[in-house]
Amino acid sequence: MTNPPITINGSPAPRPKPAARPAEPPLPKSAVARELDVLIRARYPIIYVVTWEEERVEQQLAEIARQRNKKFFTWTFTQGVVKDAAAGGPTGKGNSVGDPVQAVNQVIDHVDPAVFLFKDFHFHMKEAVGCSRCNLPVIRRLRDAAHLLRDSYKTIVVVSPLQQIAPELAKDVTVLEYGLPGVPEFNRLLDRIVDDVKESAKVQIDLDADGRERLLQAAQGLTLKEAENVFAKTIVLDGKLDATDVSVVFSEKQQIIRKSGLLEYYESREDLGAVAGLENLKGWLRTRGLAFSDKAAEFGLPAPRGVLLLGVQGCGKSLCAKAAANLWKMPLLRLDIGRMFGSFVGSSEENMRRAIQTAESVAPAILWVDEIDKAFAGAASGGASDGGTGSRVFGTFLTWLSEKKSPVFVIATANDISKLPPEMLRKGRLDEIFFVDLPSEAERQDVFRIHLERRKRSAAGFDLAALARQSEGFSGAEIEEAVVSGLFEAFSRGGDLDQAVLAGCLASTVPLSRTMNEDLLRLRNWAQGRARLASGELPTAGTARRKLEL
Repeated sequence: MTNPPITINGSPAPRPKPAARPAEPPLPKSAVARELDVLIRARYPIIYVVTWEEERVEQQLAEIARQRNKKFFTWTFTQGVVKDAAAGGPTGKGNSVGDPVQAVNQVIDHVDPAVFLFKDFHFHMKEAVGCSRCNLPVIRRLRDAAHLLRDSYKTIVVVSPLQQIAPELAKDVTVLEYGLPGVPEFNRLLDRIVDDVKESAKVQIDLDADGRERLLQAAQGLTLKEAENVFAKTIVLDGKLDATDVSVVFSEKQQIIRKSGLLEYYESREDLGAVAGLENLKGWLRTRGLAFSDKAAEFGLPAPRGVLLLGVQGCGKSLCAKAAANLWKMPLLRLDIGRMFGSFVGSSEENMRRAIQTAESVAPAILWVDEIDKAFAGAASGGASDGGTGSRVFGTFLTWLSEKKSPVFVIATANDISKLPPEMLRKGRLDEIFFVDLPSEAERQDVFRIHLERRKRSAAGFDLAALARQSEGFSGAEIEEAVVSGLFEAFSRGGDLDQAVLAGCLASTVPLSRTMNEDLLRLRNWAQGRARLASGELPTAGTARRKLEL
């Protein structure tokens, strides 16, 4: 059996003879890399780079040192000071391994222009837990170094994923946020991987322009090392690399979400075909989904911000969130506000900030806030019952909605508008508010068809029109439960589900719209003129009539 030919963009690729790969060109400088270069040239003595991308920072600093004719050193707790590790120079253990004070002394005593990269040095730059004086010698020596290095061509760069700086160092250390890689860096990585495997007859590379863009967009939020690992994983799994591997990239993001412990990752398999009716909402979602592409950005479109789905319980609001994630090929993250609240002062607000940072770290993504009216019900009360914690958490969330720049699309669902703080409804935080009402007769037929076929029953064997008429006032969830109840009833009788059994289950069910008719009317009255309708027009049945005495 012969191996399939390798293809690139659908065309057979030539197989040149193996040759040594030429040296890669210098790394292109991003805005933050240029800022790092400027700070070094301006003789900032101590620069604190906050990032998970330690290798990228090391490579960039080695390149800057080479261009500026400076020597480059790294320090770690296990190896001490090592010369030119990233640039391929001599390595090995340096002097005074693990002693941070001696490491700073070596920087001060060094004569030639140089850049010193200190890894995981943040542990020595803060007050140690249970020992306020343990790191005092390091902090004092760093302050000495900050004064002495200003008149030299030497720079200390501390790299760490955590920002931990003692108050005494606040005026001597410059903090720089070195963000995750963007599309240009991933594009460069993908080119290198394709170049590595294109000579293998067992690997197929089939990426057109659209497929490549989808893969690169899905990789955003990962570090370069994570992206390299997941691209290699896709090749190992099926022997190819194409646009369908987006789901494998999402599996890597799922690991990030699980590690955070604050968000839930939903692997959605629902599509818009599983949503009966709601044509206005589904059309809006299809249109907004186009705005996440590079072409849309070049056109001048901003990334969509979010949508609030307001309406009756069990009418498909949560289902739409899951279907949107599948439609847009984005990870779906569920934000449970209850997980945000901690027992210590300030921990709740910190948890909300961490959850937001986690969502942004895997963007583009959809952040689903289910039943937001219940989650923030006490925010409008001023915090009389919880000391203001709920109001502060809500304020953190609102500020992020207004100021966010990352492509995190928020889908919030609510049932009771009276419990929703008015600040949530302001335009600019979310793009639109949709009112999701009870399904119409035609939509109820569609709901019956979907749930019968999902349970391996042919909808042609039922009078869907009669069932739709009998289920007036039912929500989609109540119709689904009637189908499930009918299956239980038929199974207990030893038969199969038929029209009579299903009609009997409908007759024995009292829909929520009857028991809470006043609340439904109030919700419809509020939605009139304030929200877009997810489908059709607001029903007139059940509205109050004027009573006349004749």
